[in-house]
Amino acid sequence: MIVVTGGTGRVGGQVVAQLRERGLPVRVVSRHPDGTDAVRADLADPASLEPHLRGAEALFLVWPFTSAEVTAGLAPRVAAIAARHVNRVVYLSAQPAGERPGSFWALTERAIQDAGVPWTFLRPTGFASNTLMWADQIRAGDVVRWPFGAAARSLIDERDIAAVAVRALTEEGHAGARYLLSGPAVLTQAEQLAALGRALGRDLTWEELSRPAAQQALAAAWGDPGFAASALDTWERFVTHPETVTSTVRDVTGTPAHPFAGWAAAHADAFR
Repeated sequence: MIVVTGGTGRVGGQVVAQLRERGLPVRVVSRHPDGTDAVRADLADPASLEPHLRGAEALFLVWPFTSAEVTAGLAPRVAAIAARHVNRVVYLSAQPAGERPGSFWALTERAIQDAGVPWTFLRPTGFASNTLMWADQIRAGDVVRWPFGAAARSLIDERDIAAVAVRALTEEGHAGARYLLSGPAVLTQAEQLAALGRALGRDLTWEELSRPAAQQALAAAWGDPGFAASALDTWERFVTHPETVTSTVRDVTGTPAHPFAGWAAAHADAFR
């Protein structure tokens, strides 16, 4: 039995689907399981997870909190519960975990390590699905107003993150690995928009949004001004320091990472 938290989300849902394709038993855990076969647990109440870990072999962990303060209080409790029941934890971290020791990603990694359970950390670059942030604007017209159009990212398809996760959950040889995962090429945000336009058969235009305006909009949308500022810092840095491209997806799975154009074609309906 493999337990997948966030199993109704984009990455967790792909992990569940790929495990089931292999005929493996999966227990899907979600804060909002209504209308699905998931069981309910909320990591804000770590004890609610414990019953679902009994009899499980492995845990795929998606951490839902962006606050370092909240993470510092909850992650050690969740990790300790996991260590009592499973033989491995695969945590969906992020590339900044290695660069920002005070981030919620790094704090969660540290809590898992301290708990003493064998672990694998997945550190993806930006998600291709993050471009869904533009979906409302694209549905409303042909112009996307967003900051840092020249920010260059190696966006990764959630199918590729899940493929690596499935290997780490089901095979030996991945304990202690920190896998930096990326898509196969770097595209600026403006180039990402152009690729979405091609998938839709439309000419989409990038219009640069000022940082203050973006900060205000993102803080309101996400409810976390600090996380919004951190995201903007990251995009600004990628203007001069493009995101890394790695071969890790191919190295672990034997299959190259999907290009962004493929993701855009597969998800075009989400922008219509």
